[in-house]
Amino acid sequence: MSNDPLLQPYRLKHLTLRNRIMTTSHEPAYGEDGMPKDRYRLYHLERAKAGVAMVMTAGSASVSRDSPPVFSNLLVWKDEIVPWMKRLVDDCHAAGAAVMIQLSHLGRRTRWDKGDWLPVVSSTHEREPAHRATPKPAEDWDIARILRDYADAAERMKEAGVDGIEFLCHGHLLDQFMSPLTNILPPPYGGSLENRARLTLEMLAAVRARVGPEIILGLRYGVDEMEPGGIDIEEGVALGRMFRDSGMVDYLNVNRSRIHTDPAMTDMIPVQGMRSAPHLDFAGRIKAEVGMPVLHASRIPDVATARHAVATGQVDMVGMTRAHMADPHIVRKIVEGREDDIRPCVGATYCLDRIYQGGMALCIHNPSTGREATQPHQIEPAPEKKKVVVVGAGPAGLEAARVARERGHSVVVFEAAGQAGGQVRLTAQSKRRAEMIGIIDWRMAQCKRLGVEFRFNTWAEASDVLAESPDVVVIATGGMPTTGLLAEGNDLVVTSWDILSGDAKPGTNVLIYDDAGDHAALQAAQLIAEAGGRVEVMTRDRTFSPEVMGMNLVPYMRALQDKDVTFTVTYRLDAVRRAGNQLLAVIGSDYMKLGRTQVHDQVVVNGGTQPLADLYFDLKPASGNGGAVDYDALIDGGPQPAVDGFRLYRIGDAVEARNTHAAIYDALRLVRTV
Repeated sequence: MSNDPLLQPYRLKHLTLRNRIMTTSHEPAYGEDGMPKDRYRLYHLERAKAGVAMVMTAGSASVSRDSPPVFSNLLVWKDEIVPWMKRLVDDCHAAGAAVMIQLSHLGRRTRWDKGDWLPVVSSTHEREPAHRATPKPAEDWDIARILRDYADAAERMKEAGVDGIEFLCHGHLLDQFMSPLTNILPPPYGGSLENRARLTLEMLAAVRARVGPEIILGLRYGVDEMEPGGIDIEEGVALGRMFRDSGMVDYLNVNRSRIHTDPAMTDMIPVQGMRSAPHLDFAGRIKAEVGMPVLHASRIPDVATARHAVATGQVDMVGMTRAHMADPHIVRKIVEGREDDIRPCVGATYCLDRIYQGGMALCIHNPSTGREATQPHQIEPAPEKKKVVVVGAGPAGLEAARVARERGHSVVVFEAAGQAGGQVRLTAQSKRRAEMIGIIDWRMAQCKRLGVEFRFNTWAEASDVLAESPDVVVIATGGMPTTGLLAEGNDLVVTSWDILSGDAKPGTNVLIYDDAGDHAALQAAQLIAEAGGRVEVMTRDRTFSPEVMGMNLVPYMRALQDKDVTFTVTYRLDAVRRAGNQLLAVIGSDYMKLGRTQVHDQVVVNGGTQPLADLYFDLKPASGNGGAVDYDALIDGGPQPAVDGFRLYRIGDAVEARNTHAAIYDALRLVRTV
């Protein structure tokens, strides 16, 4: 038996868990009509089959109709959820994993124009900044109804066969009652800590009365709100003891900070460039001072950090949720001694940012996650070996090479630069985003293990590719910065890439015209501001940096707001002209004729990329398929049609400007059938 702390069994109440690694409750937004159907089930089953001890499903599944989801949460107030959940539970149990579900009433953390358009209820009348609904303070009949809803939902989940139920307090209705920052109610539900905790304790009593003593019940709550006037560590410990002494709680899942704004959420769930496991010490203090089993997850991105958390006794079970989105086979690889083979979580938080924008959670560099039915994590060997030539060693090209070699093909990669990485390497030059290079490093390690041949410092011409006698050619040459955005003066500006690469020195009074809305403009603004320059970031959009979603925006704002940086929306840069040794920027608008001017010593444009696809078009006439992709076959997961001669494809930004996930997904689903 292994002596690895992570692989030791753990007994939680009557339940013996096979190791100390779990995925904590989170909402990937894969539900259909509020039900955990096949996509949802297969996502969790992949982790169960790979060895996690417990899968916690359903981040904040809704218990009440006046708790409408804002991003496709499960609807546990519906009876029809029982058979769907039972199938998920049975499948995961058969794979050896325990299953829990997290239930919640969102309180003010929702909107009145969702679901059935019911009034939003809370313990305060102040709106939550993140969701903007102004709630009504709960009345007695609201409380009675919500307690029944919790008990009803718990009974449904018991019928579905779950091993346990976790109730989310943190930031939701139960926590809104507990926090002095969000509770304006009179006694018996407002005032003292005991009164503020009353709703949670009454909920536990109602649930226990309905489901009995055996099913595991846990609470996820904020130990310290990290805000004056809020729950502090002393009150957090006192709450833990209160829950323990109730005799109705079997474990605590603890965290810190609030979640009512993007900055608070990001402190609770840190993104790349922020410290790993920032709340682990608080989890350890609760375990020591309260004396209950403690679970915890907050940016525990790698095995070493998880092992430390368990080995030092700070937690009993460690959650590696985002890490399992990057690689659902972590436990299997630990058991098999293949930790170096684990696909790393790079902290990009593309997963969470997507769900908070109303999309499904996706990993920035594992496109199989959430697509288990159509894009399995395992690559099947091809029935016939082929020669595959890939041009470009950015994320798309490396993924194409990796998948082709996993299929058993002979693979050669041409790359003009001296090392792999493409745009990701440029991004990773920013210290805060340095972890992004893990996307490249992991693929290079996989390609080296598999025996992919690389030819760096080689600008491939059509003759070089044809000399390889290829069966398949994949053009992954990426893109170059878009130029020609202006009616006049395009020769007077530099691009955000020029700033990031160091090809252009930062100015002192700089206008950044952001027509792409992605990270590059903010990265350039940060670099210029930190060099002492004054920066104005201008966009014609009604919001700035729309492609940089909520949680990823936080570190930029913290780096920029104390510097001489301003943001201007709904204005357009039309032209740039010489004005002595300065530049005259001509500003227009989509809303009216404007033509105002302002003076800068540097103008930076960020317009995304245009495909670098000359080689593709040079090869197209000689290819058997003319570069065509059968989209029906691509989407259905079938092979592309057979042709005479070599097949030619282009992927990623060599097609059009998109993002890293799209580039890697292009490569995976196209090449996995070659």
